[in-house]
Amino acid sequence: MTRSILAGPAVWKGDGLSQSPDWKWDFSNTDPRAIREALESGPGALMLHGFPIDQYDRNEAREAFRSWCGELGNLLAQNERGDTVFEVTDAGFGSSDLRIRGPNTNKKLSFHTDRCDVIVFLCWKKALIGGENEVVSSMHLYNEIAQRRPDLLKILMESFTYKRHTVDLGNESRYCQQPIFSFRNGFFACSFLRVLIDRAHADPELPDLTPQQIEAIDFLEVVAGEPGQSCRFMQERGDILILNNWVTLHRRTAFEDGESPEEKRRIFRTWLSMPNSRPIDERFEANFGATGAGKVRGGFPVLRDE
Repeated sequence: MTRSILAGPAVWKGDGLSQSPDWKWDFSNTDPRAIREALESGPGALMLHGFPIDQYDRNEAREAFRSWCGELGNLLAQNERGDTVFEVTDAGFGSSDLRIRGPNTNKKLSFHTDRCDVIVFLCWKKALIGGENEVVSSMHLYNEIAQRRPDLLKILMESFTYKRHTVDLGNESRYCQQPIFSFRNGFFACSFLRVLIDRAHADPELPDLTPQQIEAIDFLEVVAGEPGQSCRFMQERGDILILNNWVTLHRRTAFEDGESPEEKRRIFRTWLSMPNSRPIDERFEANFGATGAGKVRGGFPVLRDE
């Protein structure tokens, strides 16, 4: 079932986020409860300036960041080993390396969400050139598509097949099916990772996308990429970017590093399940686990030693 145009504090357009004082906070004056509330009922995106990055070496900063994120929500595994902090940096993997993920390349990424309620980034080192962040309100995209192509909006609320990620080694399921736009108990949710949809479509053993589904996700990406739809900015050293994945999509531009290892762009990333999270469509159960409000969900299954 589709809804009419959405309204609320999380619906912003383009620079409406960057121009709002509500999303830029000082790190030294933050309360975890206020952050959780702003992510769930406010803008859905926050930038915290002033993490005391220069007090630490790299390993110490990563651990301090992990500890701080653990006060916000439940830390989730980002690989089969159970690591809860992922370093977003160019790992130099070849194109055929099965370990390759968008975050460990220097390529431009497309708009997407991650497998968690909230994603948190701490900038340790920005790139020599490029590496800008872009964030778009998925509630705003819903409104735009509702106005322009309501026929495609209905398609985006259908189930799409996702192939298991190549690095999701602890997951026994080869695929799952979930919607892009959905509602449960009046709560909106958007989840979108096209690379896994396309891999499912290319797999002869999995269901093909219909022409209408391809048109719908193409149109979603076109609208998200139009000038003025997203907020674009550079995350500086010590900045913490926090996003509610259910109401935002994010991507980053391509980048170039300096010559030495110390000059490589490096962002620490955590995935969180939030105690004040919204209920989500039951079709997300196969990919996220629990779907009820405030339940622990998301992340990668961890391989257990025999």
